[in-house]
Amino acid sequence: MYLIGFPLLLIPFAIYNIIAFLMPGVGWTGTLTSVQMVSGATWPMSAGDMLVALSIFLLFGEMLKSTRIGMRTVVDHGLALILFVGMLVEFLLVKQAATATFFLLLVASFFDVLGGFAVALRSAQRDVTIEGPERA
Repeated sequence: MYLIGFPLLLIPFAIYNIIAFLMPGVGWTGTLTSVQMVSGATWPMSAGDMLVALSIFLLFGEMLKSTRIGMRTVVDHGLALILFVGMLVEFLLVKQAATATFFLLLVASFFDVLGGFAVALRSAQRDVTIEGPERA
């Protein structure tokens, strides 16, 4: 699988930064579209909502990737950790990143790091085999 070694949550992070820095007038809370529900209510969807939904979908892919064992998985976890630290620094220091949308992307990245390491460690425990003395 060629996506191992690439943090998928880099995609919504890049989309956020492209829109925040190259299109400064665009907001994350404005309604892009509305869906008429069966109940009669109208569900407004914003760009921030859609970006967070994309990041949750990609987080699922990250969890699937973390079940593999090998050197590529270690690299993938390391890159996810670097991405989280970069996002945390941007959230704390950059004015354009001080939004609820970016915070939710940061939370998804945190759970990617935490969950990825937990799943990988749990999977590695199952692969340990203990050899006893051989009987003749």
